[in-house]
Amino acid sequence: MRAFLYQGKTSGGKFIKGVLEANSEIEARIKLRAQRIIPLKVVEKGVAAAKSGGGGSASNILGYFGLEPSVKAKDLQVFTRQFATMIASGIPIVQSIELLANQSASPVLKASLTSVKEGLESGKRLGDALEGWPRVFNRLYVSLVRAGEEGGVLDTILNRLALYIEKSVKIKAKITGAMWYPAGILLVSGVVIMALLTFVIPKFEELFKSSGQELPQLTQMVIIASHFAQSNFIYIIFAAVAFVIFLKQYYNSPKGRAVIDIILIKVPIIGPLLQKGAIARFTRTLSTMLGCGVGIIDALEICANVVDNTVVERALQKAKIAISEGKSITQPLGQEPYIPQMVVQMIGVGEATGSLDTMLGKIADFYEDEIDYAVGALTSIMEPIMMIFLGSIIAVLVVAMYLPIFNLANMVK
Repeated sequence: MRAFLYQGKTSGGKFIKGVLEANSEIEARIKLRAQRIIPLKVVEKGVAAAKSGGGGSASNILGYFGLEPSVKAKDLQVFTRQFATMIASGIPIVQSIELLANQSASPVLKASLTSVKEGLESGKRLGDALEGWPRVFNRLYVSLVRAGEEGGVLDTILNRLALYIEKSVKIKAKITGAMWYPAGILLVSGVVIMALLTFVIPKFEELFKSSGQELPQLTQMVIIASHFAQSNFIYIIFAAVAFVIFLKQYYNSPKGRAVIDIILIKVPIIGPLLQKGAIARFTRTLSTMLGCGVGIIDALEICANVVDNTVVERALQKAKIAISEGKSITQPLGQEPYIPQMVVQMIGVGEATGSLDTMLGKIADFYEDEIDYAVGALTSIMEPIMMIFLGSIIAVLVVAMYLPIFNLANMVK
């Protein structure tokens, strides 16, 4: 028997990895599923080290330790569209992959396609060859390609996949841009305040010392803050950077992601935007997969992995369990507080009429339009709020510095 390194996910959503003995990769995957572990990646131990000169082996090593580089979504979308066109034109798959690998400007995509071509030449199916690069071709991509291979409609599936990637990138860019706007203003505010406390306030303090007058309470508090900023400038910067790194690492952990996702979705203004984004992503993904012939249980499992929101992911996991028990998908979704009843009712209609994929597409279209509106509303609301916040702090500092000057002028009079 041979040893296989694996990465998997339990039914509870926990990511695990380890070593398993089996006669083949297929047998290893069957054993993992028997243990209620969903295999995300299975690599034979020692194979990667023996082929360290090839692109695929490097992928295995880096991928196992979570260091494999990813590819830009735009590059993947362009490749998928070109691949679909070449397949529809009758060009063989291996030749298409080779041509696209040679013209790719992305080193990561070029290396992955070269590895995929080698896999195809060794007798692997396209889906199996793509699976060796999970950071480039995720489970959704691989599953749809396999569905296209089995149905003989690979070019159609690839066109749908390219359209899906394009829409997903647009949604993510809009939400990310909306989230970075207030963060950018807060960053600028912090820099301005630190500059005032560190460089401007000390000049006023020298003036006040020479006057010899007793300073107002507000001015004394600002000067104390200025002393603290000057004495601990490096520590403040270090603490801010350390906090950002800690927050990022915490969010990358399953527990941290669950906590932060729940907190963010409850935040006014920002929460509804994140909720709409998660629903649009899940409905678009599920619509695409069902339309391509993927089974609903497998589609829900993959959707839960790519939706990128713990709250919606848990709802989809419950829906998958309900369907496997013979229940309707609407029953568990209707009990989730962050899944709107309108969405549940439309899914119920689609399920009853046998047009679930079409109905999910309509829901996704609606929420994508809602995201456009929500981003505009967020920008228009946050701009005056942040300006008032920054203006108020600067106003307090200015008043604190000019109060002693006004008092001094009155004494002279």
